[in-house]
Amino acid sequence: MHSQDSENGPSKTLEFSTAGVGPWVGEWPVGDQYDTELLEHGDTRNVVDQYRYWKMDAIIADLEKHRHGFEVAIENWQHDLNIGSIVRSANAFAANTVHIVGRRRWNRRGAMVTDRYQQVLLHPTIDALLEYAKEQDLPIIAVDNTEGAVPVNKFDFPERCILLFGQEGPGLTPEAIAAASAQIEITQYGSTRSINASAAAAIIMYAWLQQHAK
Repeated sequence: MHSQDSENGPSKTLEFSTAGVGPWVGEWPVGDQYDTELLEHGDTRNVVDQYRYWKMDAIIADLEKHRHGFEVAIENWQHDLNIGSIVRSANAFAANTVHIVGRRRWNRRGAMVTDRYQQVLLHPTIDALLEYAKEQDLPIIAVDNTEGAVPVNKFDFPERCILLFGQEGPGLTPEAIAAASAQIEITQYGSTRSINASAAAAIIMYAWLQQHAK
């Protein structure tokens, strides 16, 4: 059991578990953000404590107030199973937008429904993404461990940018690298040539946060 006072409601007692929290105990909080069904039956969603019992629309509206300046783009030519995990990390780090380039269908299971809280745009080609980037005045930062890439620990991230990731195995296409204004890589110290694509994406997003998150 865990008791806490909330700035959005009275003191309450919550039953924490891996499945979320149970019904609200005591006087219900007052506010348009609260979902009466969740208050009555419990909230099993994978959300931070701040958003427990909130309506989905209310959570999205609140997230929009403090999204960060970076956006995430992923190539999807071979139905990469890592895409869902990358979307989940983008949500965790409050990315502004997620872009999926290539196939419209992607693995949503790995996103753990976080895509419902995240704007996801689809682009059929790299050229279409590049057109969006130019319209929004966003430099594209390609992430791949190829010749000429700058180690991420030595790179100064733009405050607004698109972080572009390739697929597991082949990495970024030549077209994607050509569209980028800079290319970075994660410094590695073991024998493997590359690390998992979703893990790499999380590292790069966090590196941006280290420089710009308030």
